[in-house]
Amino acid sequence: MIDSPKNRRLFPRTFLIWIAVLYACLGGLIVGGGHLETALGNWPMAIAMALGSYIAGSTPMGGGTIGFPVLVLVFGESAAIGRDFSFAIQAIGMTSASVYILSRRLPVAWNVVIPAMIGSAIGTPIGVVFLAPQVDDLFVKLLFAVTWAGFGIAQFRLMRDLLEPEPLDHPHPGFDRFIGLLVGFGGGLFIASITGVGVDMLLFVVLVLLVRVDARCGITSSVILMTFTSIVGLATNALAFGIPKEVWSNWYAAAPVVAIGAPLGALAASVIPRGITLGIVSILCVVQFVAFCAAERISGWPLAASLIALAMITGGFSLINHWGDRRIRRIQGDRPSG
Repeated sequence: MIDSPKNRRLFPRTFLIWIAVLYACLGGLIVGGGHLETALGNWPMAIAMALGSYIAGSTPMGGGTIGFPVLVLVFGESAAIGRDFSFAIQAIGMTSASVYILSRRLPVAWNVVIPAMIGSAIGTPIGVVFLAPQVDDLFVKLLFAVTWAGFGIAQFRLMRDLLEPEPLDHPHPGFDRFIGLLVGFGGGLFIASITGVGVDMLLFVVLVLLVRVDARCGITSSVILMTFTSIVGLATNALAFGIPKEVWSNWYAAAPVVAIGAPLGALAASVIPRGITLGIVSILCVVQFVAFCAAERISGWPLAASLIALAMITGGFSLINHWGDRRIRRIQGDRPSG
């Protein structure tokens, strides 16, 4: 199915129709709604999200990976604004990337993604309503900076395993469904609901290092999950608290960019070496941690706690990889000889 000439078209008809309808709606909303001046006035965010949307479509990290630190560190907005913007912009960009992925019938690990979506549908609203409002603004920034720096360092250390995982030819559907449900619930509750991103990164690591799917399949699967989580998070925020005007003013500028930028990232992920993009993103993850600590003047026990958490996150990813290696050895040992 994936290798047919129709499916090899870079821009399938379904996707082109989606883009036409989406831009017509965005044009009606921004121009017809009188928000064009606001959109043009926030052009720096549009430029930043050109990179963010590419990352959203081509890596296991959402556009909020760029949007959150730009809003918080560069523009001085609160972490809550950064989170809400991440949900809102990903609801457009990553939905567009998901339409592209589905219309090209790129491989998706549905056996894990569907349970992860169910888990996220439960965990994300609980986190948005009950957990996120109780979390201190500085802690949200630290959580984002430390989590992404840990992922960046882990990517460097485990790059070969991430790009060339040893496949499992005796999959365990029950285990896959359980781990997907756990990732979706835990990632939605404790990471995405607070920072607006992260559950996709967690799913990618688990898919590639533990379930042992190809990295390209891991990326497309993580995009699908982050799309769903962003829509759930945005809807929950809108219903429970409303969306601040600062979010929409930046959204008007960035939405037309990410609508096509994220699908182009998904296209790039399907045709170019993944190591280049993942390496660049890893560097950005570490740089934003250093920039955050410098901007917030983190020192003393908060810095020590951050470095300890960074080591724990990096070590956690290594443990997942070790767990995956043990699964392979155990399964190979259980095979009948001859």
